[in-house]
Amino acid sequence: MTQRSKSRSWLVPALLGSAAALGASALYAVSKAREAEQRHPPIGSFLTVDGVRLHYVERGQGEPLLLIHGNGTMIQDYLVSGIVDELAERYRVIIIDRPGYGYSERPRALWTPRAHATLFQKALHQLGVSQAVVLGHSWGSLVAVALALQAPQLVRGLVLASGYYYPTLRADVILFSPPAIPVLGDAMRYTISPVISRLLLPGLIKAMFAPASVPDRFDREFPKELMLRPSQLRASAEDAAMMTPVTIELQEHYRELKLPVVIVTGADDQIADVGRQSERLHGEIANSELIVVPGMGHMIHHLAPEQVVAAVELASKHARAAAA
Repeated sequence: MTQRSKSRSWLVPALLGSAAALGASALYAVSKAREAEQRHPPIGSFLTVDGVRLHYVERGQGEPLLLIHGNGTMIQDYLVSGIVDELAERYRVIIIDRPGYGYSERPRALWTPRAHATLFQKALHQLGVSQAVVLGHSWGSLVAVALALQAPQLVRGLVLASGYYYPTLRADVILFSPPAIPVLGDAMRYTISPVISRLLLPGLIKAMFAPASVPDRFDREFPKELMLRPSQLRASAEDAAMMTPVTIELQEHYRELKLPVVIVTGADDQIADVGRQSERLHGEIANSELIVVPGMGHMIHHLAPEQVVAAVELASKHARAAAA
């Protein structure tokens, strides 16, 4: 047998074995995604904006309050935190799954914070909202800022929680961006990415809450399985890849914000450095107030819900005073 024949003798079985393994991984990913959706079906209503089907929930009555979640999470992030129950006593609370998360669609597009903001502006119009206070957490804070910049007549006040506003070198961007790469990323998120993400998820969740412990309610009630679906892995990867480029553009406009802004963050946030992010933003925005909660990490709405509720009340109070 020639050397070439020997090479072919093992190459074909190896390729077939690899293809079979990838096919099995894809079937596993699809099966687990369906299982997660059966266990955690939609909990709200749907509306369609510019051809994009969005999943949302409403609670309470009163002054409209829009809550925008961060990367990797969904509507339940706010519901499980407990702040919605309290806020709904005084506000019409609206929470929308950002495109690609929960049960909102994410067509192929460049989903910058400004693209999200345009979609949310139209969604609020469909819901009959002409003015609202807006709370954004983490990546969602960029959407909140973009919405205030693009629609100042809509946004009466801003609450920015644990946000990332200025470009820095981030290892997590490099680590989590590959599934956003066309073709290669599509293959990854249906094969190895769900498996790897399932192994990494407990540590990632722990880091988001550190130095505090993960609350029992979050661990028990948050639908973590939905985070591991291929569709949501793509959304998370695309948002991670966009994080630095979008802050480079948005940071040139922060001083244009003339509305009341309340910035709230944990003093020991290990995801978004307080000094380089929240404190710096506070220094740039004239009408801002800064609330730093000692000993708390990134998931401030879970760890210090009373402080986040107070931040909403403060932004709303200042907005009413400005309008008087």
